[in-house]
Amino acid sequence: MPTDSTRSNGVSIVRFGVFEADLKARELRKDGRRLRLQEQPFSVLAALIGRPGTIVTREELRAELWPSDTFVDFDHSLNTAVNKLRDVLGDSATQPRFIETVARRGYRFVGEIEAQAVAAAVNLSKSVAPTPAAPDHDLPRPHRGLTRTLFGLIQVMYLVFYVSALFHWEEIYGVAWPNINVPIVFIAVLVTAAVGIPLRFYLLSGVSFDHSRLGDKFHRIFPGVLLLDQLWAIAPFLLMTRIGFGPALGATAALLYVPFAERTLIRMAYRSGEGNQRPD
Repeated sequence: MPTDSTRSNGVSIVRFGVFEADLKARELRKDGRRLRLQEQPFSVLAALIGRPGTIVTREELRAELWPSDTFVDFDHSLNTAVNKLRDVLGDSATQPRFIETVARRGYRFVGEIEAQAVAAAVNLSKSVAPTPAAPDHDLPRPHRGLTRTLFGLIQVMYLVFYVSALFHWEEIYGVAWPNINVPIVFIAVLVTAAVGIPLRFYLLSGVSFDHSRLGDKFHRIFPGVLLLDQLWAIAPFLLMTRIGFGPALGATAALLYVPFAERTLIRMAYRSGEGNQRPD
């Protein structure tokens, strides 16, 4: 196991496996290609490779990554940073190649380090002071329970839409499409409802159990959610003969905004490393 040579030899580039960490430029590269890694996960990496083979406690990481006057949910922030770091490194918490979790204590870098002195630095993990991740200042800070509840209610609303449409499939089947004998509307409703029901149950269970990475996952699937929601936004026009054109138009206009409201609620509940999460 490597020693603290990376800290004492005054180097700024540390290589491990196919990765190369430039601690002065705060960049992580793989086979010479720069990887996208946020500031907090990189700061965790810098702290760990600065003391390879040694347990770095959660308290030490807290003191190094967040100023004493910074208010964050530390456990969730650190776990999120470590998870993002592992994603980029292709590492696993159960079979770690680089970042090992030491239960109830902290983390340890277990990879084999090759250090090369290319620029002087007294303390690698602090060669450039880490900058705390900027919070979403443009968003209000309501109670997380409220934002999660509102997000969950939206999922329930869509589930009601899907189930109601499937219960009244005969009426939808009778909706004609101009000059086309194929029941396009019925097929579209059937397919999108079949996709939407498991999606809504996934999001509903995620927010109900406060899944720590729901924000990241929702961001990834948002294009698909947006497309699905925009298609269902025109559903009120299927009831136009009952409710009239005006209410149908108003309901559609409101539904067109809903996916963006979902994204905003997720950002408020799972913003840049804040929230609730159990320690690893």
